[in-house]
Amino acid sequence: MKILTTPFTTPYNSAPFSQININDFKPAFEETIAMARAEIDAIIENPAAPTFENTIVALDFSGEALDRLSNIFFNLNSAETSDELQKIAQEVSPLLTAFGNDITLNEALFQRVKSVHDQKSKLNLTPEQATLLDKKFKGFSRNGALLSDENKSKLREIDTELAKIKLVFGENVLAETNNYQLHITHEADLKGLPEGTKEMARALAQSKELEGWIFTLDFPSYLPFVTYIENRELRKEMALAAGKKGFQNNEYDNQENVKNIVRLRHKRAQLLGYASHSDFVLEERMAQNPAKVQSFLADLLDKAKPAAEREFTQLTAFAKELETIDSLEKWDGAYYAEKLKQKLFSLDDEILKPYFKLDNVLQGAFTVAEKLFGITFKEINNIDKYHEDVQTYEVQDTDGQWVALFYADFFPRKGKRNGAWMTSYKPQYIKNGINERPHVSIVCNFTPPTETKPSLLTFNEVTTLFHEFGHALHGMLANTTYPSLSGTSVYWDFVELPSQVLENWCYEPEALALFAKHYETGEILPQQYVDKIKESASFLEGMATLRQLSFGMLDMAYHAKAQEITNVKAFEKQAMEIAALYPDTPDNCMSTSFSHIFQGGYSSGYYSYKWAEVLDADAFAYFQEQGIFNKDVATRFKENVLSKGGTELPMELYKRFRGQEPKPEALLKRAGLL
Repeated sequence: MKILTTPFTTPYNSAPFSQININDFKPAFEETIAMARAEIDAIIENPAAPTFENTIVALDFSGEALDRLSNIFFNLNSAETSDELQKIAQEVSPLLTAFGNDITLNEALFQRVKSVHDQKSKLNLTPEQATLLDKKFKGFSRNGALLSDENKSKLREIDTELAKIKLVFGENVLAETNNYQLHITHEADLKGLPEGTKEMARALAQSKELEGWIFTLDFPSYLPFVTYIENRELRKEMALAAGKKGFQNNEYDNQENVKNIVRLRHKRAQLLGYASHSDFVLEERMAQNPAKVQSFLADLLDKAKPAAEREFTQLTAFAKELETIDSLEKWDGAYYAEKLKQKLFSLDDEILKPYFKLDNVLQGAFTVAEKLFGITFKEINNIDKYHEDVQTYEVQDTDGQWVALFYADFFPRKGKRNGAWMTSYKPQYIKNGINERPHVSIVCNFTPPTETKPSLLTFNEVTTLFHEFGHALHGMLANTTYPSLSGTSVYWDFVELPSQVLENWCYEPEALALFAKHYETGEILPQQYVDKIKESASFLEGMATLRQLSFGMLDMAYHAKAQEITNVKAFEKQAMEIAALYPDTPDNCMSTSFSHIFQGGYSSGYYSYKWAEVLDADAFAYFQEQGIFNKDVATRFKENVLSKGGTELPMELYKRFRGQEPKPEALLKRAGLL
């Protein structure tokens, strides 16, 4: 257990995965919570008058061992989980929630923080120090420090219950994903499917000692299936299985969990004096309040809906030209969209994939980062990995100074949740004059290599890699003093700017020339395909925008006002109706597997993807004006956005980079919605 509770003696102070015994986690949590408690007690019992240093800074640096342990444990629980880890998560989550409450509801600690906050105008603080002071004060006032003892107890109960239900929600989604497989034994049923996907499905069947092919709800298996399989009934079966996750009235059903999470969030917000959970959340966002978010979503809906309806009519007509179908259903969308894309642009993923070998794309992302921000990536093998698939890199700047550790984990497996994300094992901060550098990881579920081919990515996977790498750069290039303001610790509707802006380089010939090379011949992606990628970038963008807006609207419907939800499916249908294009599927429900808002941190925040698109389109327009590898613009972005974390208000940082507030025109133009 000592390995988890004392400073690591590993190279780069990296996580010692190989030395961790799973049974050590719970006692290690108990010990590091006790250590953190002692640090808090020392702040409270300090006989000296409260100052910025002895109270605010001391509080920000407290619990370092606990934070480090939590990062390791919960990252493993997402990327390499097991029944044992999930059981431990259920046991330690209430301990962590209780400890968090013990801090925010501690009257003596709050009084010290308040005492410093009351003197704020006289303290001559830097912008970063002023932000930290406000953040610490709000951390108390927004989380119950001003409540009566009776209401503090109620808040503790709510938080403990919420932590447990959110964990169960995520475990149910993972279980439903893992429990489904489509076993196909007749090759004729696979007509239309690319060879690489077929090979992957054959390998999966063989690993389970079965004949034929197995398909799962993991994205690299699911998406090609519904995009290419000609057999409509099989596409329907697969799509319905994906849409039923958590909605099957079985032991993994999430309907009550959805109701309870929403109910408890409303109850918590009202206990704290807010009209709704959204009011509580958005107070600490660029968008500020629910009315502004709803107006933002409605305005975009207004602009996107006519285009989306035209596209849907076009897609339906095209589908009916090809086959006799009554109406376009959800399981038809990806299939006919791909066919229409091929017809309009003579472009499909199977033509492009040979040019997007994963290793090349990753090196391309590294080269883009080097050209823009002056950092290099060198693969290393002297640190522990939690799985053999993980790749590890040392990041340096042009002076040879160490910048960060970077982990990359690309392929799906049992025990790894779906999707793609960036995370951190250790944040950046400055302590005792030493700039502690961050350990950052990206986790994806890309098409794995097969016996005959390396991992070849779809173009969507290419943009996903750049997206997560953009988040990683935000973490790796952090240069702040305090850990709670470092890297991606920014307002939630600002956090997607670095990730989304980096996706733009995937469409630029100058950037594609760096990495889009045929894996067998080394031929650079022909210009005609580059042109088609750019030309098709806004293909069916109206429909895609409407889909994202519908998710944002559903999120706000759940959280923007207190209500009793009797039927999750009926509630969802009503909330999304205004943005719906496809006919409803009665036995599918999105909410029961909507992990972003019911397990992740996106509740009342799903709109932020579109919000950040406005920022990213405006930011990239600036790069385009000056040259996409312009050093001055890149340096301004690095110094005012990537390195600054949450040290100042996001709009101030953005204006310092761009010289003005963002305008939505760049996004509407890029999406072809003007």
